[in-house]
Amino acid sequence: MEYTILYGVACLSDTEVWTRGGNNMKMNLYNLRGELVKSIRTKSGNEPRDITVTKSGDLVYTDRDDRTVNIVKNTQIQTVIRLEEWVPRGVCSTSSGDLLVVMDSDDKQTKVVCYSGSTEKQNIQFDDKGQPLYSIGMDKYISENRNLDICVSDRDARAVVVVNQAGKLQFTYTGPPSTTKGSFDPCGITTDSQGRILISDKMKYRIHILDQDGQFLRYIDKCGLDHPWGLCVDTRDNLFVAERYEGRVKKIQYYM
Repeated sequence: MEYTILYGVACLSDTEVWTRGGNNMKMNLYNLRGELVKSIRTKSGNEPRDITVTKSGDLVYTDRDDRTVNIVKNTQIQTVIRLEEWVPRGVCSTSSGDLLVVMDSDDKQTKVVCYSGSTEKQNIQFDDKGQPLYSIGMDKYISENRNLDICVSDRDARAVVVVNQAGKLQFTYTGPPSTTKGSFDPCGITTDSQGRILISDKMKYRIHILDQDGQFLRYIDKCGLDHPWGLCVDTRDNLFVAERYEGRVKKIQYYM
């Protein structure tokens, strides 16, 4: 692959994955032999901050610098969301075809917004006590689980924050019980067909697997992972891991 730094991976199918790198305006589609199938440049020439693939197979990316969310149909790029006082970060496509976008504001707030096309449907920002659900700063990644829970990897908080479809906090995960405070460094996040939540732990070179209720199940480790970052799962629950500094994607069978 042509990346010196690789951040994101998104499954188009069981045989092709989209990738995004650092300091790179291109998003590349590769097959499992590592052959470049297609390359798309962002409309602005900026680095994409996150990528996802819709149910219909279209690539979506966020552009932090021009505050937009864009969809690629064939090779045509359409801006579907344009923000003014907010900066988009993580994005995922939902089972119903909506988009979930994590965003920060200029006045130091963070929220998750659900969009149907360009229309804002829902804001998720505070818990029942009026406290912010998410920290400020650093990129955050997002995934919808099979039970429609919304899972956010919050690097600055060193936590995974999970709310239900209505936006009510279900749990916060900071590592298994033995974890030293602050040592969990969550980056990429994805969910599989069984409702399990998978989170890359960059500094510990491993993946955490949780059940949908936030119980730690086990690690994926001892398989030579190096600075794992972006994650995605195909229809057969094969895990694809973007290794940040190696600039490569690893496919892992982790069935339990």
